[in-house]
Amino acid sequence: MPELLVLREPELKDCREILALYHAENWWQGPDNLELVARIIAGSHLFLTVREQGNIIGMGRAISDGVCDAYIQDVTIHGDYRSKGLGRNMVNELCRLLSQQGIEWIGLIAERGSHPFYEKLGFGIMPRALPMLHGKTLQLMGLQ
Repeated sequence: MPELLVLREPELKDCREILALYHAENWWQGPDNLELVARIIAGSHLFLTVREQGNIIGMGRAISDGVCDAYIQDVTIHGDYRSKGLGRNMVNELCRLLSQQGIEWIGLIAERGSHPFYEKLGFGIMPRALPMLHGKTLQLMGLQ
């Protein structure tokens, strides 16, 4: 049975498995850098992993000021383990842990086509809001 674990001090093996998840989603830009992966984990307010027999098969994280606001991002489950409720459990656990810390404003930007997944978990479209990226980020992503 897969288990959810907060990751605070990743080992080299953890960083490799997390990097593989980033690659699987085409979220990683540039050369592989395990040190950068470790810094992403350390810099996250919460970095939650889903593990099966000790191997990381899913991840999701929250960035936050630690007081009132948080954003969930980088939510993914390895393709072989999807449609088993693991992503739902992970997002719900992230929200529970944030709420337990008194953080009630929880947002995210859903990738195109993934919003029905998040709507089932209680997220909704923010009226009068539009996600935006800085020009340099747009260039890096090939959007400008």
